[in-house]
Amino acid sequence: MFVASMNPCPCGFYGSLDKECTCSKEAISRYMGKISGPLLDRIDIQIEVTPVKYQKLENNSNQIKSEDIRKRVNRARKIQVNRYKDYEIYSNSELTPKLTEKYCRLDEASKKIMQYCFEKLGLSARAYERILKVARTIADLDEKENIEEKHIAEAIQYRSLDRKYWKN
Repeated sequence: MFVASMNPCPCGFYGSLDKECTCSKEAISRYMGKISGPLLDRIDIQIEVTPVKYQKLENNSNQIKSEDIRKRVNRARKIQVNRYKDYEIYSNSELTPKLTEKYCRLDEASKKIMQYCFEKLGLSARAYERILKVARTIADLDEKENIEEKHIAEAIQYRSLDRKYWKN
């Protein structure tokens, strides 16, 4: 597993709604250039995290408990282990292209969403495969046998950063 984070620019405020970025376009471009598109393309989930306001931290009554998340993840892991027991793999991330085709089938509505986003965001073939695997995992977390529109939509949301900050 690879986990990383970075600021959107040297000062950290590019794209912020609260503070103004003081970096030049050249400085931002140089900073973003430290991570190549092909490397970013290999990161399955990319999300933008905005600063949390104090009031939200103070009012934590709506937060999901870690125990509940752990149970949900363990159920999804069990689903994957059972599904792939004949293939000597244990998770969606290990799917081969042939197994991805078998276990990540999309209905027509999901295909349309995928096609639209693929063309609009300029996604690569590698990103396409990764979106399918992430959608399969989201469906497993939802305890659904098939990938649904909402699973594809959520998985695509996790791929938008590379096109927001690293435009072709």
